[in-house]
Amino acid sequence: MRSSFAQTNTHLVSMSQHIVFIIGSVDDEQCLVETVPLDGLCHLVLTFRGHRYEASATDYFEALCRVKLELEEVGILLFCYGASLNVYPSGMSRDMSAGMKAYRLTKGCKPTREDLVGIFDSAHDVIPASVAAQRQHFDDWFAA
Repeated sequence: MRSSFAQTNTHLVSMSQHIVFIIGSVDDEQCLVETVPLDGLCHLVLTFRGHRYEASATDYFEALCRVKLELEEVGILLFCYGASLNVYPSGMSRDMSAGMKAYRLTKGCKPTREDLVGIFDSAHDVIPASVAAQRQHFDDWFAA
């Protein structure tokens, strides 16, 4: 149900551009992330050092994870909430925002509206992590 709803509602999130800092590169290096609905999917393009990394998925968080996997192969992590160890979307946040919003998670606590963050935003509490580590943290939080 989630994927079909997200596919039919990607028009709710129009094209956007975000500047994101990179970990594992030159200090203060940044990349450009563009999001755009494409062929009923959420399409993400990340440009970094003249290279383009692209992915499409049923929501932007999943598309970001697919791009992050490619970046991990070359030792790069992103510094944004969508790449933070303690941030993960709920099914509802994926449906309502096409995956552009996710929750900061604290073990033993149910997230509130104040914990909702934009996946391309950043602040002092971002903990850059791999896709696998982020998923494991979510699974551990869910089991607690």
